[in-house]
Amino acid sequence: MNAVEIEQAVSELCEAPFDRDEFPYQFLEAFGEKQTTIKRLRKGSTNKSDIPGGLLLRNNIHLLGSEPGQAGDDLRRLVASPETCKHKAKFALATDGTWVEAENLIEGETLACSLKDLPDHFGFFLALAGIATIKQIRDNAFDIKATGRMNRLYVELQQNNPDWDTAERREELNHFFARLIFCFFAEDTGIFHKDDIFTNTIKEMSDPDASNTHEIISEVFRAMNIEEDDREGAGLPRYTSSMPYVNGGLFEGSTECPRFTKMARSYFIHIGGLDWTKINPDIFGSMIQAVAEDEERGELGMHYTSVPNILKVLNPLFLDELRQQLEDAEDNKRKLLNLRNRMARIRVFDPACGSGNFLVIAYKEMRGIETEINRRRSEADRASGIPLTNFRGIEVRSFAAEVARLALVIAKFQSDLESRGPQLALFDALPLSKSNWITRGNALRIDWTELCPPKDTNIKFTANDLFEAPLDQPEIDFDNEGGELFICGNPPFTGTRRQTPEQKSDLEHVYSPLTPSWGNADYVSAWFIRAAQFNLKARADYAFVTTSSLCQGQQVPIIWPILFGMGLSISFARRPFHWKNLAKNNAGVTVIIVGLSLHPPKVRWVYDEEGALSGDYVNPYLTRQRIPFIEGRVTPMFTEMRIELGVYYSKSASLLLSRSEKASLLGRGLPPHFVRSFIGSSEFIKGKSRYCLWISNDNLIDAEAIPEVKSRIESTRSDRLATKDSAVNKLAARPHQFREFKGDEFKKVFIPLVSSERREYFPVGLVGKSVIPSNKACYSPGAPTSMLAILASKLHMVWIRTICGRLRDDLSYSSRMGWNTFPIPKISPQSECELEDSASKILIARESYWPATIADMYDPDRMDAEFAHLREAHEHNDELLERIYIGRRFKNDTERLEKLFEMYEAAVKKEASV
Repeated sequence: MNAVEIEQAVSELCEAPFDRDEFPYQFLEAFGEKQTTIKRLRKGSTNKSDIPGGLLLRNNIHLLGSEPGQAGDDLRRLVASPETCKHKAKFALATDGTWVEAENLIEGETLACSLKDLPDHFGFFLALAGIATIKQIRDNAFDIKATGRMNRLYVELQQNNPDWDTAERREELNHFFARLIFCFFAEDTGIFHKDDIFTNTIKEMSDPDASNTHEIISEVFRAMNIEEDDREGAGLPRYTSSMPYVNGGLFEGSTECPRFTKMARSYFIHIGGLDWTKINPDIFGSMIQAVAEDEERGELGMHYTSVPNILKVLNPLFLDELRQQLEDAEDNKRKLLNLRNRMARIRVFDPACGSGNFLVIAYKEMRGIETEINRRRSEADRASGIPLTNFRGIEVRSFAAEVARLALVIAKFQSDLESRGPQLALFDALPLSKSNWITRGNALRIDWTELCPPKDTNIKFTANDLFEAPLDQPEIDFDNEGGELFICGNPPFTGTRRQTPEQKSDLEHVYSPLTPSWGNADYVSAWFIRAAQFNLKARADYAFVTTSSLCQGQQVPIIWPILFGMGLSISFARRPFHWKNLAKNNAGVTVIIVGLSLHPPKVRWVYDEEGALSGDYVNPYLTRQRIPFIEGRVTPMFTEMRIELGVYYSKSASLLLSRSEKASLLGRGLPPHFVRSFIGSSEFIKGKSRYCLWISNDNLIDAEAIPEVKSRIESTRSDRLATKDSAVNKLAARPHQFREFKGDEFKKVFIPLVSSERREYFPVGLVGKSVIPSNKACYSPGAPTSMLAILASKLHMVWIRTICGRLRDDLSYSSRMGWNTFPIPKISPQSECELEDSASKILIARESYWPATIADMYDPDRMDAEFAHLREAHEHNDELLERIYIGRRFKNDTERLEKLFEMYEAAVKKEASV
């Protein structure tokens, strides 16, 4: 279940007659618990409660239906119950059918409300459904409730108006909903000067069977587009006379409406009955856009980016500087006026704006600063000088673009209400401005200078209206006065292997004039390039949210030489963190933020979850060292220990053996030394078995004496001769072997080529003569065990994440990048022995958990609880190695990476001086 479905289920539960015994089961059902689980609870076999009438589901919640007036006392009993702690309940809840009391036992938050108001607080319990949420949602569930009701109406109208559910008319349906949203908001906030005037008019004038509902709404919309003085000859029905003139293009053009069913009319009235004063435009906008997107409707209610995360982009980009200027101005009226004038000319541009989150938050934050300026200047009643037209966006989807405009209109009214009071806010609310500031189109194809012309240019476009201007045409409606421009946003992340043909075409369009090596570029990188190209014409500091891959591995030499070649530098950055949103079973994708400028500040900051580091430079790997792009090396820089790629085995299928084939050959007299394990990354990590024939030239005659072995050798010869590859043809001369006959050393460190990005450690191992690494793995022949201790460390893992590339979402190891560039200090003989002992403890810990696989043991969700000894061995290893580097444990990965780059930078300088 998604959040919207849960809210609906909780609402229905709280509207139904209260059944003390059934409520606990019904509550679990509302949050998506499986019927099989509930059946077992009813039988009592899995109910762990020690309180009569209580219901305790392990790792979930302890519930109790209370006697009248006993909810508070019962909650305390539930919390104090030993079984609550023993079975790791996340929540406790008691209700007597009138009053509800609950506690989040993990975070310590409490809830007390009437049962009928529980749907307004359902977000408090979303963790029960595996949905990670944030405080804004927990505190105010209105936006999810409104989204759910709007979605039900949308689907009902869509299903019963097939002529509207076409590509040609879908935009009309979306525009109809934009009109509804505005009317619901306007009638509840006083913009329409009378509470519920819109909803009540439709309810009273339309027939109960809904046969004429579409006609009534259409006439109301038509009235809102005609000024009061011009209505007399317009033929409007009398019931529209009290409707205000809205303008702004919202009701221009056709006012045709889809036909309503009786159910749709009921949904409409229910939506109108909600309290739309509680709307949060930054939350609601994100959620409502999914209503009109068929492919996103399954995730309805999940589309929300938290304000704190958006501010991680906007604050260092420009808001922090504005706040500092405000603080420095104190009560100096001239300085305050200068700041206010500066803000009136600042433009904020999001070229992938979606429903306008970044623009709405930027507007609200700037209005907050302006309000404080006006207060200090004793001008609290002054109208805002920050125009909505200064907040520009590009969005490819029509409904999201409409919602973005609407969200900014709502944000403006709410800001006016807060700063100037209801009387002045309502005075300026209508009619709406006809200014247009959101363009619909493909941001990678549109010329950004037409939307945000540089200083002293003569470009000027005039929009026809707010909502009905041609959305695919870039338009502005004011002469540029040379104010500052800041570009921000959260463009789509799509990696190279998941890109659509259209996205590949977009990348070619952006990159082809610049480099032929764009094939492996992430889609988001194109926004960085387009913003850099804009900066060739005008200064526009910019910052985007992006996946970490932009500053890792193969992306770096593709993208960053282009950006630096255009004169840009990194002005600030935030290292990887979770972009938390309202997400099910997921805290959000891991991202970074990178800000660039033609004129970066002298002091530049790199932020992480624990603080910030300052310096005079930030490199593409988001550390402060002045280093070139790291390129692969043939030999190691810091050690004599080398790593080789495993054995290539193309056109050698007959030399490979399954477990049963191996057993069959051994049973027919094949000596065991002719068979070896032959494994790559997958086999090593997942514990799979695969074998091969391993025949030296000296042993060939003995091997061919076994008919089945000789047959396999001849089959390999035939396969190699059949191909058109001349190099493979030559290998037909020795069909008893793979391309290389290597890797059978008595002792070697085994390194998978691919490992899950989720693992905290790269899962290397130690193997003997009986194991041959395939070319899906690397190995170090005859390496000391201490090498394993280094490869298995957090230090090496953070280097791999940063320097090596990716295979889909997994880490892809490269000896040229991962090992040959990895900084290693001089290690004393004593430390060498300690590292060898530490590596042995890791291997012994793994053996103790047999038959668990590497995949099992290094699963981050299981490592602490199920494989604690292995965790302890790794912690000991990290402490030992890190003390060799700096004499203590590193505080975090940022500090680890800083030290490694410092050592790398010193080594490069030393090489250059020789």
